[in-house]
Amino acid sequence: MTIEKANVLVLGGVGFIGRHFVHYLVSNNLVQSVRVADKMLPQTAYFTETFKETFSKVEFKQTNLINKASIAACFDREDGKEFDFVFNFAAETKYSQVPEIYQERIFNLSVNCAKEAAERHIKLFVEMSTAEVYDSKQEPSTETSKINPWTIIAKHKYKAEEVLKKIEGLNLLILRPAIVYGPAAVLGITPRLITGRVYAHLKEEMKYLWSKDLKINTVHVQDVTRACWYLTQWYMDNNIAATGTVPVFNLVDKQETDQETINVHMQEIYNVKTSYHGTVVSAFAKLNLDSVMDSVNEKHLGPWAEIVRKNGITATPLSPYLDVELLDNHSLSVDGSKIERETGFKYSVPVVTKEKLIEIIDQFKEIGVWPKQDSD
Repeated sequence: MTIEKANVLVLGGVGFIGRHFVHYLVSNNLVQSVRVADKMLPQTAYFTETFKETFSKVEFKQTNLINKASIAACFDREDGKEFDFVFNFAAETKYSQVPEIYQERIFNLSVNCAKEAAERHIKLFVEMSTAEVYDSKQEPSTETSKINPWTIIAKHKYKAEEVLKKIEGLNLLILRPAIVYGPAAVLGITPRLITGRVYAHLKEEMKYLWSKDLKINTVHVQDVTRACWYLTQWYMDNNIAATGTVPVFNLVDKQETDQETINVHMQEIYNVKTSYHGTVVSAFAKLNLDSVMDSVNEKHLGPWAEIVRKNGITATPLSPYLDVELLDNHSLSVDGSKIERETGFKYSVPVVTKEKLIEIIDQFKEIGVWPKQDSD
């Protein structure tokens, strides 16, 4: 079998990374067939016309991937054959929920899907984890750095990683991306972009906690999708399964993105000033994160709702809301060189540019969920 003739199952394929990966496969005619399994319907996922066209060319199966019987049904094919490759992008992404939600929608989901893949002797199961599993520090973390997950999502992702590595017969590859950004991203950098729009509306200076060099490393979704398929080819060409190893790769661009990187671009996009609160206020915030978070979100949510209303937008998935886990003084600093060094992969979007951020805004404008004007 050549990899171009592969039949692929994409779990969570309607989500942000999933839809881009499906589009990459289809638009480049890389595989024989694609099945997408997701609890969310494409019709309710705020698709652009491009994604609508892409998904008209794939098989979609709405399913609950925490149910073992439903998982088995996703793997079943009418011709009786098995899928060649399975990519797992399915996971709970919202913060501030009870632990049981993450146990079920991250850990149990990944483990049960991986067990199904192992039983069916799938050639490769690609698990999308997160770089938030590493200890929070300014120095870049490599794939062998200290593990100390600092978000509840990362804790369950890493727990799943460890179990997946022990599943007998599972051909596994694990990816740990930094903050993934790009068109259709609701989380990550996007809330910062929304906040910038709020301050343009308020005509106020935008002040951040901590320091300008707090690392918030990034990777463009285009490179995440390319890496997923590139590594599949690399895995097969080098017969990695025969070695019994589980490759783990970080995904992060070349920029060592920090708060100031994004702020500089937002100053240009919105013509707003940005600065930082300083050590005294940041120290107070560290001790009172919950109350500070409430105050910050109250300041942003009202004006955003007003902007949305004035622009005639009746529904939008976008919000400037910040969760307390993401407001804390955690550094996401990651070394993404191993994938280049060991496999030859090259990042196509090495740095965050103003143009790449505007692409995010423009695509949301295209589907009518972002204000048409960038200022009032």
